[in-house]
Amino acid sequence: MTAPDTAATESTALLALDVGNTRLKWALYEAPAPGARLLAHGVQFLENIETLAEGDWRALRAPRWVLGSIVAGAGVRHRVEQQLELWDAPAQWVVPNQAEAGLINGYDHPARLGSDRWVAMIGARQRLLARGDSRPCVVVMVGTAVTVEAIDAEGRFLGGIILPGHGIMLRALESGTAGLHVPTGEVRAFPTNTSDALTSGGTFAIAGAVQRMVDNLRQHAGQEPVCLMTGGAGWKMAPHMTVPFELVEGLIFDGLLAIARSRFGG
Repeated sequence: MTAPDTAATESTALLALDVGNTRLKWALYEAPAPGARLLAHGVQFLENIETLAEGDWRALRAPRWVLGSIVAGAGVRHRVEQQLELWDAPAQWVVPNQAEAGLINGYDHPARLGSDRWVAMIGARQRLLARGDSRPCVVVMVGTAVTVEAIDAEGRFLGGIILPGHGIMLRALESGTAGLHVPTGEVRAFPTNTSDALTSGGTFAIAGAVQRMVDNLRQHAGQEPVCLMTGGAGWKMAPHMTVPFELVEGLIFDGLLAIARSRFGG
């Protein structure tokens, strides 16, 4: 965790939360707007959520707003909200809707889209617009699961795919294949042992899914899309991608800041 900022001024701070399947990531910003100064940040495994109020968050500047994305269940959400009782700042949790912060939702049932996917796409869209880039975009998140999304040049989410991450793929093969219990191997062009074959297979599956979505979007839009990749395991995929891409840390936080600006007037 970085050292907190405890300036004794009336708070305009935003606490942004990214609650995934295994970890809670948090960031305290000076204001609810893209480009706001980062005051402190940290990460905690879900099993240790109860330590936040008396630990990482104890000396933080009190936030005026709390905005989060959560994909974990209602039980985890309740546990997080209990820790947030440290401050008089009830959490707002992002629920995807028809449109927000410059992105139009093309999902059949917009509210059923995962909030992490929605927020990351908003972050990607805002990042491109901030640098004057209006090309279509493929957004890749590599974590427990892998998502690959397509956004057109007008900011409409066209659709996306979900596939298992490396860990889920390996566990599925181990549980469904007798005697298959091997350590993680290396990515090889031509694997010659089972460990390398498993690791290479999962890696190539993810790289191939991204390649296919880039091809689909290029054909649909008639121009070369930008590809942005994020997520805790993105660095593992980076050496093995078959399309040009940018590895972006904190895309969900970029999206939360953009949403906060539209909601709180930062």
